[in-house]
Amino acid sequence: MIDKLILRVVALLCVLLPALPAAASVNVFATVPEWAALAKEIGGDKVNVLSATTALQDPHRIEARPSLIARARSSQLVVATGADLEIGWLPLVLRESGNPAIQPGQPGYFEATSAVRLLEVPARLDRADGDVHPGGNPHVQLDPRNILAVGEALTARLAQVDAPNAAAYKAGFARFAERWKAAMGRWEQAAAPLRGVPVWVQHKGFPYLSAWLGLKELGALEPKPGVEAGSAQLAGLLERQKATPAKMILRPAYARPTSSDWMAERAKIPVVVLPYTVGGSSEASDLFGLFDDTVRRLLAGVK
Repeated sequence: MIDKLILRVVALLCVLLPALPAAASVNVFATVPEWAALAKEIGGDKVNVLSATTALQDPHRIEARPSLIARARSSQLVVATGADLEIGWLPLVLRESGNPAIQPGQPGYFEATSAVRLLEVPARLDRADGDVHPGGNPHVQLDPRNILAVGEALTARLAQVDAPNAAAYKAGFARFAERWKAAMGRWEQAAAPLRGVPVWVQHKGFPYLSAWLGLKELGALEPKPGVEAGSAQLAGLLERQKATPAKMILRPAYARPTSSDWMAERAKIPVVVLPYTVGGSSEASDLFGLFDDTVRRLLAGVK
C-alpha cells in the first residue's frame, strides 16, 4: 500500500515539475527602481531582483542598512547608476558584504552611466558648489534613449555573469527593445507641444528629460545642488520669473515641496510632481508607465 502511494506521488511530481517556473539564476542588487525594472524586463524568470531604494527616497541619501549588506552578500550582480550617485552608501554596502564578485572592476558590478554620455560635467570641482558630481549629472533615467543604451549594455553583462542563459537575456532585451522603440515614438509625438516650454526645476535632476523633449530650463530653485532654497534665493528667482516667465516647476516625487510650493503660489504657475522613477506614482508601476505618466503630467502642466 505504501509503495503504491509513493509511486502515485512520484507520478504526480513528474507531471507538475515541468510546469513550474525555472529557478532564477542571478540575484540582482539594483540601487534604484529604474534599473531593477530594466533588469527584470531583460532577465524575466532568470533573475531575482531587489531594488535597494524606493521612488520616494532620495537616492543620494540612503543608509547602508544591515539588510542591504545581507542582500548584496548573496547577489551575483550589482546594477548601480554610478557617476557618484550612490557614493554616500553603496561603497560601504559593497565592502561590508564581503562578496568579491560584486566589487567595482569585477563582472558582477555594473554602472548604468558607463553606457551613456553624461550631461552637465562640471568645469571645476569644489565642495563649496554643493553636491556636485565630478563625472556629470547621474540622473540619466528620464531619457528613454538612455534606457535603451543601458539595457543593451546590461544584457551583455548579464550574459557574461550567467553565460548558460545568455541567449535568454538577448531574447528578453530584443522583445523589450521592440516595444520600447514603439513607445518612444508614441511619447515623442504626444509630447511635441512641450518643445521650447520654459520651466523651473526644484533640483537639477531633469537635464536628460529636458534634452529629450526640448524643454527650456530657466534654472533650479536650489542655489546649489542638494542645498534647500532660502527666502532670499526664492525672492530673486521670483523677480526673474517676472522678466522671463516659466510655465511650470518640476519636482521629483521624493523631494520636499516647500520651495516649489512657495514659488508656485507667488508666480501663479503649477508645480508638476513627476514620478521620476518606477513607483513614483500609482501609474508608474513599470518603465512604460513611468514615461506614460511623465508625459501626461507635463502636458497637463502646460494646459
